[in-house]
Amino acid sequence: MGQKTTELEEQVRELKDKAVAELSDTATEEEVQQVKARYLGRKGSIVALFSQLGSFSSEDKPAAGKLINEAKQAVQTEVERQLERLAQEKKAADRLDVTLPGRRRRLGHKHPLSRVMDDAVAIFRRMGFITADGPDLETEYHNFDALNTPPDHPSRDLEDTFYLPDGRLLRTQTSPVQIRVMENQPPPVRTICPGRCFRRDTPDMTHSMNFHQIEGLYVDRHVTLSELKGTLSRFARELLGPEVNVRFRPHYFPFTEPSIEYDFSCIMCEGKGCSVCKYSGWLEISGAGMVDPAVFEAVGYDPEEWTGYAFGMGVERIAMMRYAINDIRLFYDNNVRFLEQF
Repeated sequence: MGQKTTELEEQVRELKDKAVAELSDTATEEEVQQVKARYLGRKGSIVALFSQLGSFSSEDKPAAGKLINEAKQAVQTEVERQLERLAQEKKAADRLDVTLPGRRRRLGHKHPLSRVMDDAVAIFRRMGFITADGPDLETEYHNFDALNTPPDHPSRDLEDTFYLPDGRLLRTQTSPVQIRVMENQPPPVRTICPGRCFRRDTPDMTHSMNFHQIEGLYVDRHVTLSELKGTLSRFARELLGPEVNVRFRPHYFPFTEPSIEYDFSCIMCEGKGCSVCKYSGWLEISGAGMVDPAVFEAVGYDPEEWTGYAFGMGVERIAMMRYAINDIRLFYDNNVRFLEQF
């Protein structure tokens, strides 16, 4: 290759690189065509190089012609690529109508269980209760022993409680929080304990292995059962409406004496009887009663000086009443169509 061919090669490379750089900066089809005309048009810079071939020897002329043709082809390929890019961008832009109103971002909201729990806690706070919390993993002492639960009580069985290898367990109720509060606070005590609990229940329409409870505790001098009944009645009517009635029935719990169970009148049928309340007109909520003296002794309270009441209720059961839901499993299926209703 002669000196003249080398000089042509440098000139061709410079023009080709310049043309490619200009094409990459184009934003419209018109700009691409303008660049193409400057380099590949009849009087374009690269095409003009063919006029120099007459000054080359017969041996160098083929190589020189090949250099110019390759540069011309490279620039033409880049022109086509840029035109395709602009066409795709235009096609995408045509699909977007900027005059349309914007799409609103969907915002989340509270789960129905969280809403019921928050509303219930707010009602009790207005009555002077202070919220307390405790661990989901509990000791057997706080979950059973301190609550006066005998060693042979069925709730301690492996069939009912989730035990861990280290001896701890998943709490079966939120009552252990009451024990922890009394261990760390002298009376008087007025506390509400919302939280998650776990039991070895077979899931069905009314049972779940994971559920939520709200438990309350009031300890002071001369606390009476009538105060407990008044508190629960006021809570029911504030949460579910003034037409709701409350019924109290004698019962037994290891940690209260005397013990009661309480029912709310069925809001589905207004107490007339339906399939939800099993045609009784009442829906069982949970248990309550006066704190057993043995529980006070376990936490260091003098049962001769202090009295108190405790109560508990299932959040899912109240939510089912409030929203007319007949299957507890709906709360945990994460079905968006179900949750959107709330």
